[in-house]
Amino acid sequence: MDILRFIQNKSEEIFHKVVEYRRHLHQNPELAFEEHQTSEFIQKKLAELGIPFQKGLAKTGVVALIEGKSPGKTIALRADMDALPICEANTFDFKSKNKGKMHACGHDAHTASLLGTAEILNEIKEHFHGTIKLIFQPSEEKIPGGASVMIQEGVLQNPQVTQIFGQHVSPNIPTGKIGIRSGMYMASADEIYLTIHGKGGHGAQPHTTIDPMAITAQLITTLQQVVSRKADPRIPSVLTFGKCIANGSTNIIPENVYLEGTFRTFNEKWRNEAHHWISQITHQLCQAFGAKAELHIVSGYPVLYNDEALTQATKKFIIDYVGENHVIDLDLWTAAEDFAYYTHQIPGCFYRLGTGNESKNTCHGLHTPQFNIDEDALKISTGLMAWIAFNHLKIN
Repeated sequence: MDILRFIQNKSEEIFHKVVEYRRHLHQNPELAFEEHQTSEFIQKKLAELGIPFQKGLAKTGVVALIEGKSPGKTIALRADMDALPICEANTFDFKSKNKGKMHACGHDAHTASLLGTAEILNEIKEHFHGTIKLIFQPSEEKIPGGASVMIQEGVLQNPQVTQIFGQHVSPNIPTGKIGIRSGMYMASADEIYLTIHGKGGHGAQPHTTIDPMAITAQLITTLQQVVSRKADPRIPSVLTFGKCIANGSTNIIPENVYLEGTFRTFNEKWRNEAHHWISQITHQLCQAFGAKAELHIVSGYPVLYNDEALTQATKKFIIDYVGENHVIDLDLWTAAEDFAYYTHQIPGCFYRLGTGNESKNTCHGLHTPQFNIDEDALKISTGLMAWIAFNHLKIN
């Protein structure tokens, strides 16, 4: 039996079904840890395929098992399920019915694709050893991340998972192409919440105040030296403040200024050092001007590391499936992904599925109200993940 040809043909055969899955999920988005209808939909489709599953991990997560011909290692395939709190601006028939919620990061495509992959693998299970664990994970978008919760609840055990694979849509990569990178790939991401407490007063009498606005301006500038002067220049780092609230007026110096920001990098040791410098600079600068700082740094997702040996082997399987001209070597990406938690436990490989197509208006960025995918990518995604899984478990 030509397994490659079978998988490719089966992927084409079920394409319309996977598109229907994706459109249903897109139309009914649910936020992190609230994916109850999504979970029920997944359970229904797995039951129709006769694939056994466990529900309720991390509240709404679903884990299914496909057993091969004989015992062997267990590998996992992961898809995330949650949507984002964004009002969709698209006008197609299957746009979000849930106001203020939208699948603007492609998790609808990831879930639909893995359901298609499950159907393919279930039909060829006599041709591989071991077990494939299908992980439908909630809350990729919100700290602490569904991955960390599922790991705590034993998703990598019983049976013990030795390798894990995930894919993510990319509007920056043309449809038909796959992006992959060995080693460090995606950044850690920490959240910064800061309030500067000063002393308000009349704008015409600044000498009677402790102006938190002026202190904030100096602090934001000074904190950039954490990146420019404290970081090893060989380690990419980003420190950004995206929210600033000061309820003063043209002639009112406010009592407080509230800030929110993010710190991202690719080195866990430096990450911890940077937290120290952010805290020290913040408190000392505010103190020097008579103000007080209330600082809270929330540690988010860690650095995502693609195991080099596993990724190189997987890259060869991807080339077999789509052709060498359709495989792209990715750069570092400062976005974060909670798939990273898995890669700190076991070898993992996280790759990108091209969904960008100018003629179909699917090049809008992730997390934007206009985001959409070229659904032709689903012809590739289902079969490709099945092919990768099969090759890591195939009977020689």
